[in-house]
Amino acid sequence: MSLNIPAGIKQKSVAFHTLGCKLNFAESSTLGASLESNGFRRVNFSEPADVYVINSCSVTESADRKCRKAIRSALRRSPEAFVAVTGCYAQLKPDEIASISGVDLVLGAGEKFNLSAYLDDLSKREKGEVHSCGVDSVDRFFSAFSTSERTRTFLKVQDGCDYTCSYCTIPMARGRSRSATVEQTVENARKLVDAGAKEIVLSGVNIGDFGAQHNESFLELLQVLDTVSAKRIRISSIEPNLLTNEIIDFISRSGSFVPHLHLPLQSGADTVLKRMRRRYSSSHYLSRVKQVKEIIPDCCIGVDVIVGFPGETDSEFMETYDLLLAADISYLHVFSYSERPGTDALLLGREVSCVVKSERNRELHLLSAKKLRSFYQSAIGQIRPMLVEYGEAGTVEGFTDNYIRVSVSGPENLVGTIQNVQLASMEDGLVRGTLAD
Repeated sequence: MSLNIPAGIKQKSVAFHTLGCKLNFAESSTLGASLESNGFRRVNFSEPADVYVINSCSVTESADRKCRKAIRSALRRSPEAFVAVTGCYAQLKPDEIASISGVDLVLGAGEKFNLSAYLDDLSKREKGEVHSCGVDSVDRFFSAFSTSERTRTFLKVQDGCDYTCSYCTIPMARGRSRSATVEQTVENARKLVDAGAKEIVLSGVNIGDFGAQHNESFLELLQVLDTVSAKRIRISSIEPNLLTNEIIDFISRSGSFVPHLHLPLQSGADTVLKRMRRRYSSSHYLSRVKQVKEIIPDCCIGVDVIVGFPGETDSEFMETYDLLLAADISYLHVFSYSERPGTDALLLGREVSCVVKSERNRELHLLSAKKLRSFYQSAIGQIRPMLVEYGEAGTVEGFTDNYIRVSVSGPENLVGTIQNVQLASMEDGLVRGTLAD
């Protein structure tokens, strides 16, 4: 609820631009709600604003560039606007961001949820003001959820990571793994259901590690969340070594959790996995995929893969390709390895050329398209529940419970509802269907 603004005083406007993961989007939404409750008016990032907040990512060099581009874009629209930068890039390189022309405020991981306290004075600074601390001091969990979409909300259930993957900056940007209790998390989920959320996506850095400091577990969280009467709950991503048989069995019997899992692989070569310091082998990964498909045959399985990791040979890449070709997966998210300052992967040497990275990336994108077509084709003839997310000119689109994109003829007032659809044919990267009785 916004505060009452005295007559004659112009209400300050704020716009957000969010980069990176679903977790960032949940946090931006919570920050936005906090500023609105403190008297700010939320506007789109494409509009002139008094304050621009860029919630940054730093997973890749490209993410850093996008942050700098967003800063320039904001200042072109409103040259005198107050610019604040939060997020992972802000934690990792606060002084670098503070030196960017036009940046006024940089908040690290420990301060970003105090954003409103820094916006009493919106005068432009000669140089960005930095409020940050060592990541080892970041030990508090802040709840967050995104409510900007009409049909889906991202619920933050965990933050930080205790893993030490050699290529990853997230532990340096977000700190150690932490979460709220099961009770606190379920309370937030109930609020979202009461507010009309049709689908809740559980988000975090390493959500399978939920609850460790409270002597609770991710499975316990799932079991209690299954009682909140949510129409759909989706797990954003879970590490293969944390996906237990008990979790798989629970999802197969759940009334709320949908048959869709995202399992990061990163490489199918055990030698590369070892250099990456991943906590599983290729055979264990395959066993997880096999177990999921045996217990939940219609489950959609997405996969993250990195190509061009330092020293990745042609034969190691082919091990990855062959594993993905053989595995019963549904689609890939493919990333070309990007050097990140401060990571141990930089010490490995043996850089893979950009040309080779690009070719390997292209090959896996082609494989992903084949896998997705095969998965979609296997569902033709089925009747599945679809959450309608978009409608125009007598056609509505959405995703089934197992993440098949479907288009059907129907009125726009179906947006935000769940409809049973008969999957009829494939066309233009989606499935055409009809509304089922």
